[in-house]
Amino acid sequence: MSAETPASREVPKDNRFKVWRQTRPFWAGLFTLLGGVPIAYLPYGDMRLGNVTLAMKTTAGSAALIIGVLLITLGLTMWYQPIVRVFAGVASIILGLVSIPVSNFGGLLIGFLLALVGGGMSIAWAPAPPIEEIVDAEHDGEPEASEEATYRYDPETEAVVAAGVPEQRETYESATETTTDANGGRNSAG
Repeated sequence: MSAETPASREVPKDNRFKVWRQTRPFWAGLFTLLGGVPIAYLPYGDMRLGNVTLAMKTTAGSAALIIGVLLITLGLTMWYQPIVRVFAGVASIILGLVSIPVSNFGGLLIGFLLALVGGGMSIAWAPAPPIEEIVDAEHDGEPEASEEATYRYDPETEAVVAAGVPEQRETYESATETTTDANGGRNSAG
């Protein structure tokens, strides 16, 4: 099933998640959601490596928590309200940039980079056209993928003619006339 296949078709139960994922900016939401976790966690959490405790507490912990929660919310918004994907993408990029000075260099640059990538993907994502538009476009007289236009050169009129469509002609000067004119009326060979 391609990205252009709409979710309106009846699909088996095992493919519902795949169809749901393809009809919204899924990966953008996932990256944005994952970007909010280190931004919100690092100012409050402690990491223990054996007997060593690593604490990165800052005075701006509440601002980092707000940024992290907003990024998680924007990631979920991208999933469940894909119509506002551009707003959510721009907001996640801005929050990712704000997290650099506020939250331990944007969650040690991990959260910052994930928020930027997720926001950019959300802005770039576009929904597939409905199946009715695809079917109508195929039957509106446009050549189908299997029909290729063929062209031939007519030496009498010095024109390129589309096969089967005589009124569509484009004239081109012959190569010798162009060479003669460029050389000031002389032939390039002599």
